Amino acid sequence: PSCTEIAAGNSVDVIEIDAASNRGINEMRELRESIRYRPARDRYKIFIIDEAHQITSEAFNALLKTLEEPPEWVVFILCTTEAHKIPTTIASRCQQFAFRSVDFADVLARLEWVCRQEGIEADEETLAVLAQAGEGSVRDSLSALDQAIACCGRRLDAGEVRRLLGAFSLESLRQVTEALARSDTGRMLELVQALERDGRNLQHFCRELARYFRNLLVVRIAGAKSRLVAASDRELEQLAATAASFSEEDLTRYLQLTLDLFRDLQFSLQPRFHLELGLLKLVHAGRLVSIEEALAAAEKAASGVAKPPARPEPPPAANPVPAEAPVRPAASQPSLPAGDASWRDRLHAALLAGGHTFLADAVEHSSVKETEAELVFEAPREYSLTLQDKKLSRIVQELAGRPLKISVRIVEGPAAPAHADPKDNSEDETARRALSHPEVERFRQLFPDSQVRAVRNLKD
Repeated sequence: PSCTEIAAGNSVDVIEIDAASNRGINEMRELRESIRYRPARDRYKIFIIDEAHQITSEAFNALLKTLEEPPEWVVFILCTTEAHKIPTTIASRCQQFAFRSVDFADVLARLEWVCRQEGIEADEETLAVLAQAGEGSVRDSLSALDQAIACCGRRLDAGEVRRLLGAFSLESLRQVTEALARSDTGRMLELVQALERDGRNLQHFCRELARYFRNLLVVRIAGAKSRLVAASDRELEQLAATAASFSEEDLTRYLQLTLDLFRDLQFSLQPRFHLELGLLKLVHAGRLVSIEEALAAAEKAASGVAKPPARPEPPPAANPVPAEAPVRPAASQPSLPAGDASWRDRLHAALLAGGHTFLADAVEHSSVKETEAELVFEAPREYSLTLQDKKLSRIVQELAGRPLKISVRIVEGPAAPAHADPKDNSEDETARRALSHPEVERFRQLFPDSQVRAVRNLKD
């Protein structure tokens, strides 16, 4: 009798409390008063507190003493989906039992039994949509079933149920993979336009797209009969047919990009722009090839180049004339600079071309002099350490065509320019106007030890 009453919800010794609406300290005080009375018939008096994580901190403190030393006839059951929100002082005094998610097949069978008992007509695809909405929770799946019955009546249609729950069919998601297979960026933009026109939630679409790519990846790896994918048999066959068109690497890349897109959409002020950009990135990612394939293609192309036929050697002459040794052009080794100014310009250009901006700046503010076997740099103290870089010695050797020793001499103040440039007058005028600016003068007064190394016109 007790089990029958408990299952029917009529037992006086089993009390269920919704903590979402009874979460304050006053409700906990009433609970403490009610546990003083023994059970009416059963051995224990059971208090089931649902959504326990919503109880306030003050209410938990009021309940703490009771949980530490409860009467021998009282059992508390705290139910929650967010156990990390339960205070440590409460969790340490409880035994924790983690309930697993119900398998997709079991949820599907339960929904089918409920529909059969209630006289509801629903095909397998519709029940699969309801089971997927619960994500392993029988209660959530039954709640979705109640919504579908209230909206659609006693005959449920898969399309209407999807629109009710905001879900997307495989056909709508397959349009994305078809556009990826064709590398059709225009089709991606049309899909976003259709979603915006129909008033669909773009963030929810991205979430469903990530789930879709995950299912494709799992089916591609584990096969169409895998239980890792929550889908009906018909949907599994469609997923397997679509997954066969992509490699595991492509699907992994698509899943990662979609998850990043979903994260960005949660904080985006322009979700449509982010979704369009994310779908275009998927198309561009599909055009990438692995490094192994690129190397193999390069080797194949190199081996396929036809070699010119070997030219037959002429017969040796009776009186062979010694041929002059061919003179190798010195294109790879430029001629020596004519003077110090040319050395600095050539070095500065070579360093900038090689991406050594710090070295190039140091050379620009130095004076360069050449001797027979030595190159002398006269530079301010702040550039002396930079000029000792080994990269400078290597580039000097490449320009000179022979090894040159590099010496750095420290001079006080900025080094004098090694040559006169036609635009020096305009640069001096620019520097004069910049240094005479009131804000610059005020800055130099505040920092008297500061130095102005260079003045550049931003319009140039």
